Amino acid sequence: MTRHTTRHAAATFGRIAGRLVQLTVIALAIATTLPLHAADARPIKQRVSPTYPELAKRMRVAGTVRVSATVEPDGTVSATKTISGNHMLSGAAEDAVHKWKFVPATDSSTVEVDVSFALTQ
Repeated sequence: MTRHTTRHAAATFGRIAGRLVQLTVIALAIATTLPLHAADARPIKQRVSPTYPELAKRMRVAGTVRVSATVEPDGTVSATKTISGNHMLSGAAEDAVHKWKFVPATDSSTVEVDVSFALTQ
C-alpha cells in the first residue's frame, strides 16, 4: 500500500466516521422527543411506594428502575418486567408497580414507568 493510498483510506474513514456521528446525534435527538409508550394515555390513579431493599440501603445503592407494566382494562397491573436499572432494586420496583392502580380504559395496555430509589441523608 502506498503512502497516498493510506492517506486516502484514512480520509475516507474519517468522513464516514464523522457522518456516522452526525446521524447518531440526529437519531438520539428524535428519540428523546418521542413519548414513552402509553404513559400519558393511561394515568396512574394510585401509586404504592417501593420498599427499599435492606442490602441495597446498606450498600448505598440508589437510582431509577424503568419497569414495563401490563395494565388490564380495570386499571390493575397483571404483569411487570424490568427494562433498566440496578438489579438490586428491580425486584422491589416490580413489586411496587404490581400494586399500582391505573385509570380504567376499554383495553389492556403496556406502559413504562420509572421508580426512583433515593437514600435519605
